[in-house]
Amino acid sequence: MIELGLAVLLVLVSSAICSGTEAALFSMPLLKARNLAESGGKSAKALLAIREDIRRPIATIVVLNNIANIVGSILVGNLAAHVLGESWLGVFSGVLTFMVIVFSEIVPKTLGERNAQWVCLHTARPLTVVVTLLSPIVWLIEQITPERSGDAEPTTNEAEIRMLTRIARQEGVIEGDESEMIHRVFALNDRTARDIMTPRVNITWLEADETLAEQKEDILASQHSRMVVTGETVDEVVGIALKAELLRALVEEQGELPVRTWARAPRFVRQDARADRLLQVFQRTHEHLMIVADDFGGVAGVVSLEDVLEVLTGEIVDETDTVVDLAEDARRNQDKLLEQV
Repeated sequence: MIELGLAVLLVLVSSAICSGTEAALFSMPLLKARNLAESGGKSAKALLAIREDIRRPIATIVVLNNIANIVGSILVGNLAAHVLGESWLGVFSGVLTFMVIVFSEIVPKTLGERNAQWVCLHTARPLTVVVTLLSPIVWLIEQITPERSGDAEPTTNEAEIRMLTRIARQEGVIEGDESEMIHRVFALNDRTARDIMTPRVNITWLEADETLAEQKEDILASQHSRMVVTGETVDEVVGIALKAELLRALVEEQGELPVRTWARAPRFVRQDARADRLLQVFQRTHEHLMIVADDFGGVAGVVSLEDVLEVLTGEIVDETDTVVDLAEDARRNQDKLLEQV
């Protein structure tokens, strides 16, 4: 009778370990496994390797589970027939089946799902060894089973990250401003230079061939730190001048020199250039202002590093700004002109 009890216990425990491990692995997100692996630990790294290619470990667990259930049941049945006799074998088989369903399937899978991280970390390294030992059997199963065609699905997507951000904010895991910043980061590649630029009607521009003294009033009145230097029209861009350098030149009595003396080479971008690409250009070139060209080669406006950063942070206004949103101001002025026509 003791041998029969031990055999039943062995079948139930071995099957329960397989069922719980399988449920835990399916409940462990790949992103969480990568995060655990980055924190170090051999078990975490073994878990990541399993989670990145889960087909073979799961096949190994299924093989072990079936061996435990089928072979174990046969051995237990033979012991039960010898110990209890043929008359009690049917009753014993029914009780054993019930115990397998409850204690080897339902209970361990529930515990595996609820404690996925703990279970995965404690079974990852032993499972790796077992996978290696049973690799010939698993390989044979893989040859029989057709592999799913098509590219692997991505681990996550933008919509899922947005949803997780909202949930994290509701549960208090992240602050409201952090959630807002994450959503704004995704907006960065949805906005273009056309959306965030300062329109040409609001550009401060100086004529390149006029002297600095002749345009002194325009320089002093401008609220911009950088000004476009042009020819006779705003579409003939010569360069970009820093207001600080122009003011220094006025103080040093260099007002008789033409404005083009302080003009730096301009950089042009298309209207459909994405804001995230613009940010990379600003970082690479160490410039803060670029000319936005329209479809006909003219000037549609200018875009600054501040314009791009405002996509992430919202409007940035300093003490010298008289107009918060120049693009919106330009649209209002255009609407007023249309009403007067």
